[in-house]
Amino acid sequence: MRIGRSPPLRGRWPHSGQRGSAQLPRPLLDCVGPKRRKKSSEKLRRGRRPSEGLAFVARDASGAVTGTVRLWDVVLGEGGRSALLLGPLAVDPTIKNAGIGSALMRLAITEAASLGHAAILLVGDAPYYERFGFSADKTGSLAMPGPYERHRLLALELVEGVLAGAQGTLKAAGRKLKAQRLPLAA
Repeated sequence: MRIGRSPPLRGRWPHSGQRGSAQLPRPLLDCVGPKRRKKSSEKLRRGRRPSEGLAFVARDASGAVTGTVRLWDVVLGEGGRSALLLGPLAVDPTIKNAGIGSALMRLAITEAASLGHAAILLVGDAPYYERFGFSADKTGSLAMPGPYERHRLLALELVEGVLAGAQGTLKAAGRKLKAQRLPLAA
């Protein structure tokens, strides 16, 4: 297995599942669920590029994509602090429990810290993400822009104390995708 940066996006984010976009293998799209476009996290990602240098893919020996994770720039409330939103973390379900998800998580956290980011948030299962230091302890005054299960909003401080007093609804930030021009009908 090799893990590296994902190539730059052209057009839409690869998880969008729309025709003409760069596509991930069907098993990876399936593992993030059929309702992925309606999730609050997707609202924050829609129309944006991942944070610079924070999009990763795992590949098998043949070069096939077996996993992916991306981090996205967000702001914590009106005029709030900058942070990252992680997700989705997706691994081909036919090779789960091979350590690919853990390796992607460790790399994402390490790279985010090395680039000077102070906190990472995600919506996910605490029993899985606790091993990487995530918890709901500092997210009680934060909210997602849409429906979500409050106990699943987790955070990891890369700089101790940075989430103290953080409050409000997460807002999308960072680089926007360029709109694709469609040819005019003759």
